[in-house]
Amino acid sequence: DQQRRRRLQRLDEAEDVLAGLDPAPLPPASRAAHELAVAGIAMRRLKTKPARRALEWARHAARQAGIAGLIAEVDRAFLALDTPAARLIAAGEQRPLLLEDVEALQASPALLVDNFRYVVRQQDKTVSLATRPVLFALARTLAEAWPGDVSRATLIAQAFGGRHADESHRARLRVEIGRLRTELRGLADIGATSQGFALAPRQAREVLVLARPIEERHAAVLAFLADGESWASSALALALGTGQRSVQRALEQLGEAGKVQFFGHGRARRWMTPPLVGFTTTLLLPAPLPNG
Repeated sequence: DQQRRRRLQRLDEAEDVLAGLDPAPLPPASRAAHELAVAGIAMRRLKTKPARRALEWARHAARQAGIAGLIAEVDRAFLALDTPAARLIAAGEQRPLLLEDVEALQASPALLVDNFRYVVRQQDKTVSLATRPVLFALARTLAEAWPGDVSRATLIAQAFGGRHADESHRARLRVEIGRLRTELRGLADIGATSQGFALAPRQAREVLVLARPIEERHAAVLAFLADGESWASSALALALGTGQRSVQRALEQLGEAGKVQFFGHGRARRWMTPPLVGFTTTLLLPAPLPNG
């Protein structure tokens, strides 16, 4: 949480610096870069109209500059606005969402399970489960099944990765469900059923899940890397609550696929995503939450 707050602070500082600059006298190439930065921050803030306006200025300036690489970068940024950025899962059905759809979703009165920021929220009430991956897995599984229930075997498989539920798994499930009830108090209850458990929102009339457009095997690792910050594998393991060797294997596989890159050696090695414009970076950077 502290690291996310630092990232948000740096974003605020960058926004303040850009707001204090007059781009009008800048040469075309610099004006295009300025507007790209403005658009990037707006997209991270889920403000698509200001982002689109800035990109229009960036496109105009890039064409004036006549720099092919700069024009291509602006086109990639526009593509991020017009490409499905997420999936909405509700009552067993799902549909793709553009970034502007995700922006509109922020005002929804529904109970929302956000798989980008690992939070459960309803309007101004937000519960972060970013450091509680088991609880978030349970919350998402219950939310996807709403208004139905989820069997104990399914919950165990989704949260613990256990293929065969024994008494120890069931005991752990009861403990974790109790913890999730405590975390979600005021937003929802979790009731026991003959088969398993069911989510029961206290005030919301519907339950929605905001998911990535394509599920990634190592999505949790990418979620921490996708905002452009560099991480040590040990720090990622601590944040994810898993073993460092497991994180290292995930990073190696993601590196082979070209989805992450590293610099440094030994204990000084740090991992990050390639510096490309795209919807994943936009959504995974935590936006300021309504309750601060």
